[in-house]
Amino acid sequence: MNARTSGCVMTIVAHPDDEVLGCGATVHGLVRKGWRAHLVVMSGGVGGRHSRAAAETADVSGQQNLLRAQMRRAASVIGYHGIDTFDFPDNRMDTVGRMDISQAIRPVIERERPDLLLTHHPGDYNWDHTAVFDAVMMAARCNPPDFYPTELRTFEVLSSTERSWQDPSRVFCPNLYVDVARSIDMKKLAMRYYELEYRTYPHPRSIEAIEYLARRRGGEVGMLYAEAFHVVRKLEP
Repeated sequence: MNARTSGCVMTIVAHPDDEVLGCGATVHGLVRKGWRAHLVVMSGGVGGRHSRAAAETADVSGQQNLLRAQMRRAASVIGYHGIDTFDFPDNRMDTVGRMDISQAIRPVIERERPDLLLTHHPGDYNWDHTAVFDAVMMAARCNPPDFYPTELRTFEVLSSTERSWQDPSRVFCPNLYVDVARSIDMKKLAMRYYELEYRTYPHPRSIEAIEYLARRRGGEVGMLYAEAFHVVRKLEP
């Protein structure tokens, strides 16, 4: 998975469940190898399914609390040691300055000092994913003498990446594949905990779709199951 035998991996996502769909099996595999994993979730989800006024009601707030509880159970399955959550507006991050998002992320990076940082592909259908990618690039920029991760990867998220306009300038083009044959079952189990987000096949947020994508990515490189990434930056001594 990675040349290091141990380290810290940080996953930064826009919404609860993105971390399972995008890289859950890879992170679980790293934890099994002795890595420390930290999760950062920028919004509470749910709100984007409602009007701006309705998104601020007690009913939506209750659903967000339930979703966070489901997220914590899923994170326990994957093996995250710590979680930071924020309350940026779900599917309305375009109404927030991206520097504000970046400045929320930066202290977490400084505190946890991840070796490997995983986040969204910027060409996704969901514009929150693009906003988070941009904010991560600012927060994790190489800026000596400040700390910065030595490796940054983006991942694909079922129900978002494949729904994007499939133009060469936006399409997800993996250049790194991780063998997840030993951890794909934990990814599927973790997704089951997201009762508010889980759907039945042929919806992409289903166990069958997770299985299909992992087999497809594996088949591209001679593995049984794989998760795919695009390496944005990797520094070696």
